[in-house]
Amino acid sequence: LYIITMKQEISYEDYNKVEIKVGTVLSVSKNEKARKPSLVVEIDFGGKMGIKKSSAQITHYYNEQNLVGKQIIGVCNFPKKNIAGIVSEVLILGAIEKDGRVVLVHPSQKVENGLEVAWLQNKLDHVSKFNSINDFYVCCGIYTRTE
Repeated sequence: LYIITMKQEISYEDYNKVEIKVGTVLSVSKNEKARKPSLVVEIDFGGKMGIKKSSAQITHYYNEQNLVGKQIIGVCNFPKKNIAGIVSEVLILGAIEKDGRVVLVHPSQKVENGLEVAWLQNKLDHVSKFNSINDFYVCCGIYTRTE
């Protein structure tokens, strides 16, 4: 049985605290100490962020052969966590299928490592986080400002 539950609504201020960036996978190995099959992934987030490590349960579709060199998306500002002997420094993002298999989220085209994943502020190709709910509505065509 697959049950979908809504999580607690967050504010735009809450979202602005999350640092989501693009990085390129440098190396992959099995996390031998993990209870569930997991991979240790080293990711280059470029510039100031540098190289980060994560342990992730992504073995259904991914291995060293098909993951090294691939760009992924990660949350970079969570506290470090020891996962089966690996200090995980980043949360890799993916879509979880009904059977629990994970499909990684990645950019549709190669981009510079370290670019932040953000919402579109307006339709003028300016990428930024929204300053207000009205900016979000204008972007989505849900609401039009009258000035």
